[in-house]
Amino acid sequence: MPTSTKESELYAKIAKILRTSPKALLDLDAKMAAITGQEGVIADVAKENDILVGRTLEELGLPRDSSAEEVYSAFVDRLAHLDKHLYELLDKPDLTKMSVMCGKLCEAAFQVYTPPRGLFIKREKAIELLEKHKPESLVEYFGYANVHDLIDKEGFASVVSALRFTQSTEWMHKFFEESYSDLKPEDFEERAVELKVLDTKWLDVANKFLEKKYHNVSHLKEFGVIFIIPLKIDTPGETIRLFTLILHYLHEVPFYSSLFRKYFNDPDFNNKFKSLLRGDVSEGSLPNDGKVSWRIVQRYLAKDDKEDTRLSEPHVNPEAEHWFRAEDDLNRLSRMIQEGGRLNLGYWKGLDFVGDFFKDKNGEEKLVSFDLIDIIMSVVQKGEVKYLYHQQEALWNKIFVEYVGREKMNQLIEENIINGFITF
Repeated sequence: MPTSTKESELYAKIAKILRTSPKALLDLDAKMAAITGQEGVIADVAKENDILVGRTLEELGLPRDSSAEEVYSAFVDRLAHLDKHLYELLDKPDLTKMSVMCGKLCEAAFQVYTPPRGLFIKREKAIELLEKHKPESLVEYFGYANVHDLIDKEGFASVVSALRFTQSTEWMHKFFEESYSDLKPEDFEERAVELKVLDTKWLDVANKFLEKKYHNVSHLKEFGVIFIIPLKIDTPGETIRLFTLILHYLHEVPFYSSLFRKYFNDPDFNNKFKSLLRGDVSEGSLPNDGKVSWRIVQRYLAKDDKEDTRLSEPHVNPEAEHWFRAEDDLNRLSRMIQEGGRLNLGYWKGLDFVGDFFKDKNGEEKLVSFDLIDIIMSVVQKGEVKYLYHQQEALWNKIFVEYVGREKMNQLIEENIINGFITF
């Protein structure tokens, strides 16, 4: 229990950031302390948050009573500075010319983190599945007789990536359910993760078939492919967004590959495989059997519904862990290049869980995230949306880590990701 008014305020602030109640956090803290022997964790996390907020504001030259707009603007300026220098460091990447040779962009990403080889669906098996469920519009657009010729001429990574933004949602769901329900161990192989910048022709293909907004970096866990759609880099923050997304996926793809390997010989492998690819999150309430349960949330639920009640319950998120590692990679890149302090990409290291409330110009309190990814996404969207959910998910992870340690958290996530809960 809080022993002072100050400690009560700390609990209240963390509860407000996490959109839960101080009582819920108090109960959680008491139970986890009894289990782990770690007492006062939430109060300590709240104190660390306050210290890092104060230190960061001081570094930005801002007083503690700055407005929400002033704090956000200072972050934008700092990010724009870093983005400009990263753009130059990566030889001013022009994605429209990088389908054959990715250049410094890919070199730098693999330099700071080289992912291990993973377990993925064989290419010949993928061709077999696509022949059975032929993406007619894609094959006919290029004028090929069959899928084998399409992949032979256009490249495996390009074709399977293009399915994401050229085929209808209905086609993708049917392909997923019918193709991945009967996979066998001999349909998989070990190979390296592939990072591919698509040719500009795929932009024309996408625009031909679908009028939809697509993100220009995504991945296919089952094939070990990370792909980049060659949109023009013309927005402040776009280079660092692109680079951090690549790093994020370089961690996420091997994470899921290790899980494929873990369940590879299980009789219900196919169901587990599809569950992992979907990013299933358990429904319903947390188990209430006298034990303490934390939900495992594989996706950013707030992207679909920021009021999802599962977000206010104790949970851990492997996505936030991939971002944590990507930000650590940026810090390592800063040390490797030693560019006279101009490119301190590690500036945001350790701030992923940090946030605080500041009054806006109308006198209303607004949560400002200090998390790099939230800031990047907000800047690229030109401030139309103030992203907060990366910080909130990182804060839940931070609390869990303080009870059991980061290595143990990752172990528990891997052991329990299918059933959806970590229970003590």
